[in-house]
This record gives sequence, structure tokens and C-alpha cells, in this order.
Amino acid sequence: MKLELLQKQKMIMTPHLNQAITMLQYNTVEMEQFIQEESLENPMIELEEPKQEVSFSEDIPMSAYRARPASHMETDQMDTLSREEKSLADYLIEQTCLLHLQEKERVILNYLILSLDDNGYLTISAADTARSLQVSKLDVENGISLLQQLEPAGVGARNLQECLLLQLRVHHTDKPAAERVIAEYLDWLAQHKWKEIASRLAIPLEQVKSIAKLIQSLDPKPGAALSPPSTKYLVPDIVLENVEGNYTISLNDRFMSTIQMNKQYSGYLGQNNDASAYLSKHYQRYVWLLKSIEQRRTTIINVTKVIIAKQMDFLESGDMGMLQPMTMKEVAEEVDVHESTVSRATKNKVIQTPKGTYELRLFFTSKLGANEEGASSARVKTLLKQFITNENKKRPLSDQKISDHFKQLEGVKVSRRTIAKYREELRILPSSKRKEI
Repeated sequence: MKLELLQKQKMIMTPHLNQAITMLQYNTVEMEQFIQEESLENPMIELEEPKQEVSFSEDIPMSAYRARPASHMETDQMDTLSREEKSLADYLIEQTCLLHLQEKERVILNYLILSLDDNGYLTISAADTARSLQVSKLDVENGISLLQQLEPAGVGARNLQECLLLQLRVHHTDKPAAERVIAEYLDWLAQHKWKEIASRLAIPLEQVKSIAKLIQSLDPKPGAALSPPSTKYLVPDIVLENVEGNYTISLNDRFMSTIQMNKQYSGYLGQNNDASAYLSKHYQRYVWLLKSIEQRRTTIINVTKVIIAKQMDFLESGDMGMLQPMTMKEVAEEVDVHESTVSRATKNKVIQTPKGTYELRLFFTSKLGANEEGASSARVKTLLKQFITNENKKRPLSDQKISDHFKQLEGVKVSRRTIAKYREELRILPSSKRKEI
């Protein structure tokens, strides 16, 4: 055992550095929430809410807020539409009011209606319903039968097979072969086993094809059209504008609160007491927060500038196939930061461009091929989608043949496994299931 003095370098993650790194990966909404939380904990921070400009001019677009006289009990048209939207349950319960039902039947039917999912499928079994309402299973089955007679056809089904059968019996009563296909050979139909179905039913292939088209015309989610969709608002973090041929980049932080120092406590700083020490500590946090926000702004804008410069072809055309191969490492080298910094700066960020609004990470695409002019994965996906859309549906090509086609005619080297991977990402079926009669 001995005592010795050593000198070595070590990186320590300070709380301030950790805060700066965390703030970099926040999007605009998360950043506003973080600032609000900091203001609650730090008495030296005072927030000034952004001013909402209200115009009384009739020349502003309808999308903007418009001040109206109090005497006119008008509301925004979109708000009215939103409030008047009926749900699937409302639509079905209105129909039950026209039926002559006993009290018990009405209670069971309403309970079943409220047990439907957004697609119109019944999510509770007859036995569970009977136990919950303390009625017989037969009463519940009768209630399900009543439910399945309501519009839209197919509502109240327990599975896809029953849903399709209900619609077929309402809209196509004279199709016994199609009813048998749904009841017995629906899996074969999904697997495109046309010949097997034709052999079992002793019908020609052309009739199997017409049955397949008929079944495809049915709605597998009959309640979806009447279920109000959940509105998701996408707030852009970065705004790219084309001003007379020149692109300008700015952060969309105009609705964020402005951070100011609370001057009420400034007189206590510099004194030799506990209150001054406490406020000095929070003043340092206030200063560091301002520096972190400015550093975040600078980093995001610098990273975005490099991305825009590399993907100018895409921004001019709006075609996903024009995305150039680009990695975070390449951007990090140009901005002179670490690759992880680029990753955090682009995480959860959305950019608004003249061609549309996109996630910032969409612009990063891998390179295929050994040479520097290799195609991007986005371009290969675009080519793959176009190729399969225009292929001969009676003789669709396998993944290997598509790979050979790209190599010979497009000059893009891409393996069969990569084709299969991109095809699954695009939700395109394999050749065996794309084949038509």
C-alpha cells in the first residue's frame, strides 16, 4: 500500500452539459414544455407569453383567426363540423329508436353497440354480455342478430369472415358460390390459390376471378367510415421558405415564451446572505439556459443548412426518388460536430418546405453500391414501387428477377434480400400473392 500522485484526463458529464444535450433533441412543443417547467423551479426566470395578433380586416384568409362582433353568435365552420360529427354508436342508436323493442331488448342492443370497436366489430362475447347484464345467452344472441341487421351492413360481426358474409347476404343475395368461398376458402383466396378453389367448387377460373373481385369490393371495416378520425396536428420545428429563388431557414419558435430575468430579485444578487446565495445559484441556471437555447438554435440551423444543400434536387422536384445518399456522419463532418450531435439535432424534428412537410430524418438515406454514385435507398424504393405497379399482373416477377432487372436496365446493384426488405416496408405482397388470373 502506498500513496502516489497521478495526472490524467477524464471527461465528466456535468449537469449543465447534460441539460444542453437533452435540449438539443427536443422538438418545439417539448422545448416549450421544458421552458415552462424551468420557470416554475427558477424564481429568476420570468416568461413573456407571445402576443397573438388579431386583425379586424376582412382581407385575411379564413384559416386565420378573425375577430367578430359579440352580437353575431357565429362560430368557426370547422368547429361546427367537428361538433356535428356523429360517431358510429350515435348512428346505430338512432336506428334502434325506429325499432319496436321491449325494454330488455333495447338494453342488450345498446350494450352491444357500445361494445363495438371503431371498425364496427363486436369486441365482447355473448357469454360475457349475458353475465354482465344478467340475461340468458339466447337473449344476447337475439340482440346480436338485431345489431347485424342495422346499417352499415357488416357491423356487429365477430370476425372478418362473418363481416364479409353479412355484407354479401345484404348486397349480393344471388351469389352462393361467393358465399361458399368466404365460408370455406377465405384463406386460400388470400393466398391466391385460384386453381385449388376452382377445383373444389368445380367452377372455371374466370368465375373464381369474378368472385375474388366481388369479395374485394366488400368493406372489411364497415364502421371505420362512421368513426370520427383522431386529428393529429403536426407542428413544424423548422421552416424552409423560397424567397425569390433563395432558400431561407428559420426555427418555428414564434409561439414560444420569451425568457426574461425577474428584475424583482435582481437587487438581492451580490449580497452576503443566504437569500443572495440561493438567487445567485438560480441566476447561473438562468444564464446557462439562455446559452443552451442559443446553442441549440445554432446547431439545428447549421445541420439543416447542410441537409438542404445536399438534397436540393428533392426540394426542387418533390420527388422522393431524387433524394441523394446522405448519412449523419457526412453531415457531422461538414458541420464539424460529433455524429451523435447530428442525431440529436434531427430527432423528432419536422421541417416545412415549399414541397410539403417532412420529418427531418427522411432526408438521410443509405447508399447502395460500392461506387460514390450509388443510388439511395429512397430511389430504389421509388423504382421498386413503379416497377411492380406496371408489371404484368399475370406473371409478376420474383424478388431475384427484380434485382437482376435493376442491375441490367437501371444500373443499380441491389441484392434479392434488399428487394424483399424494401418490398415489405412498402407493404407489397410477394410475387406468388400478386399474381392474378
